[in-house]
Amino acid sequence: MNILSLFVLIPLLMLLGLWIARNLNQVRGVMVAGSTLLLILSAYLTVSYIGLRNAGATDEMLFTDSISWYAPLHICYSVGVDGISVVMLLLSAIIVFTGTFASWKLQPLTKEYFLWFTLLSTGVFGFFISTDLFTMFMFYEVALIPMYLLIGVWGSGRKEYAAMKLTLMLMGGSAFLLIGILGIYYGAGAETMNVLEIANKYIPTEIQRIFFPAVFLGFGVLGALFPFHTWSPDGHASAPTAVSMLHAGVLMKLGGYGCFRVAMYLMPTGAAIWGDLFLILTTISVVYGAFSAVVQTDLKYINAYSSVSHCGLVLFALLMMTRVSATGAILQMLSHGLMTALFFALIGMIYGRTHTRDIRQLSGLMKIMPFLAVGYVIAGLANLGLPGLSGFIAEMTVFVGSFQHTDSFHRICTIIATTSIVITAVYILRVVGKILYGTCKNPEHLKLTDATWDERFAVICLIVAVAGLGLAPYWVSNVISSSVEPIISQLSF
Repeated sequence: MNILSLFVLIPLLMLLGLWIARNLNQVRGVMVAGSTLLLILSAYLTVSYIGLRNAGATDEMLFTDSISWYAPLHICYSVGVDGISVVMLLLSAIIVFTGTFASWKLQPLTKEYFLWFTLLSTGVFGFFISTDLFTMFMFYEVALIPMYLLIGVWGSGRKEYAAMKLTLMLMGGSAFLLIGILGIYYGAGAETMNVLEIANKYIPTEIQRIFFPAVFLGFGVLGALFPFHTWSPDGHASAPTAVSMLHAGVLMKLGGYGCFRVAMYLMPTGAAIWGDLFLILTTISVVYGAFSAVVQTDLKYINAYSSVSHCGLVLFALLMMTRVSATGAILQMLSHGLMTALFFALIGMIYGRTHTRDIRQLSGLMKIMPFLAVGYVIAGLANLGLPGLSGFIAEMTVFVGSFQHTDSFHRICTIIATTSIVITAVYILRVVGKILYGTCKNPEHLKLTDATWDERFAVICLIVAVAGLGLAPYWVSNVISSSVEPIISQLSF
């Protein structure tokens, strides 16, 4: 069996194990065993991939395999990975692993919750290994559908409204995406749905002009593209902790990955035609998300709007269409995935103790729960781009690559986007000072306890990953750069 198929097989076996589990300990055992295997497998795949590249492997995709599913439409179960896919699989495995421990004490219906959580994970892993457009779309839908129940049943606040809004907007994006995929398929001659084969075919300019915005918009909705981002803050705020971690940490990255791998790679002329318009929208996303975070008083909404800004930065960097900016976009996807998962994990742990996310009702938490408070400070520093943590190297690469353009339009957009750095520092430092320092004003909070062992384990794993990417980014950057080059070469005119 191809090693990549294990990323789908293991979650399916986890679903079977959860189905037959009879008690909470068995459910936890299945989740820990499965998520650990996925983490080990992703680490092994990363090492193997780097080894093959160092040994001289030059194929665009490695570990490829293809099995025909439906011959009349040339639909195949085709898998393969490049450097971008590999690091996305590693990110997904880390979030699923830590999310399992962040949900250790979730109640009620723990078994059913983990069933849907694992199904969501199956879609994510399947999406990143797929090289067939239909298979990719199928896994994309598998990743989206469980979100409705995970938020609607186990969420908080206006959970039914948030779940329905998220589902309707993302399904609307999927409709555009399906139209765009069919346009690519027939525009390329209706002979294959394999991404690599389509990239070598000529798709008429008029086809690209029509269908590029459909595909980019379809994926862009999931990437919180302005003005189609409004589902994201409500969805994040209402979702349970681990779902917020996986949602912001990985699921939103499907949007940026799809825009780059499908829309821009397969329709480079369409990217040139529509690029400036979408660049304006992403610039708005970056600044608008940051400004919106400043005025929020709910911890989850603050992080949700911060995610709109940082995910906007991913699409912004991709649309700059330079090798450095595209590398920065992938680094930003990794960095944001790790630090926003850390943020949502900590917010969920704080909320579980204080039963409030309102920053006006929180103060002096550093003395009461020092471990969680220090973790929150580290996450905040990574978010505002402190050197030595993941946010710094990602944002610097994005802005340096974006400023390589010599024309005024791209440089003005870059300058506007860089203002988000200052705005981010404002809301991060404001929240840290407000909720962690000073005197605790609520006497009930003085009775609270610090993090438990399972919470500490999840937080430490994420902090190590955030610091590791910030202190040693070169191996990740090298893996990404070689895989960015074929796509960027398609975009060069």
